[in-house]
Amino acid sequence: MLNGLIGTLNQVDIIIFYLININMQNQVFDVIMPLISSVGYFSIWIGLCVLLYIFGGRKGRNVALVCIVALVFGYFLTEILKYIVARPRPYVALNGIRVLTDMSGSSWPSGHTVASFIGAIIIGRSYSFKFKGKRCKLIYPLLIFAFLVGFSRIYNGVHYPFDVISGALIGIFCALLILMIEKDIIKFNEMLS
Repeated sequence: MLNGLIGTLNQVDIIIFYLININMQNQVFDVIMPLISSVGYFSIWIGLCVLLYIFGGRKGRNVALVCIVALVFGYFLTEILKYIVARPRPYVALNGIRVLTDMSGSSWPSGHTVASFIGAIIIGRSYSFKFKGKRCKLIYPLLIFAFLVGFSRIYNGVHYPFDVISGALIGIFCALLILMIEKDIIKFNEMLS
C-alpha cells in the first residue's frame, strides 16, 4: 500500500516536472529563469545580509544577523538531507528534458528554494514600502520572488516539484524556528560587541 502511494506520488512529481520543463518552454523563460535561479544561492542571500548589516543601521544589523543564522542553519540542514536522501537530479534520472543551468549533487530538497524562503520571511517581515500611498510589507513581493526561484529550478531542469515544495516548507520552518530565538541572538550579539 505504502509503496503504491509513493510510486503514485513519484509519477505525479514527474508528470508535473515535464509539464513545466517541456510544455512551458519559451524563449522568454529560457532567458529569465536561469537569471532568477542564480539569485537563489545561499551565498547571494548571505551577501545581501552583509550589505544590510553594513548599511542598514541598527535595525539592518539585527535583521541581517538573524537572517544569516537562519541561512546557515538552513544550509546545513539542506546538505544533511541531500546526503541522506541522495535523490538523483531530473537530468540524471529522466530522458528528454531540458537543462538550462548546471548543478551537481542531490536533488532533494531544493537549496535555492530553502534560502529564498528564509530570506523572504526574515527580511520581508522587517521592512515595508509605500505603494499608492499605503505601507506594504516587503514580505509579499519577496515571497512571490521565492516562489519564482523555486519554479525556475523546475523549469531549468535541476529539481522536481516535490524538491521545491519541500524546500519552501524547510525554508519556512528554518525562518520561523530562528525567529523564535531572535531576541536571544540579538542579545548575544550585543554582549559580544
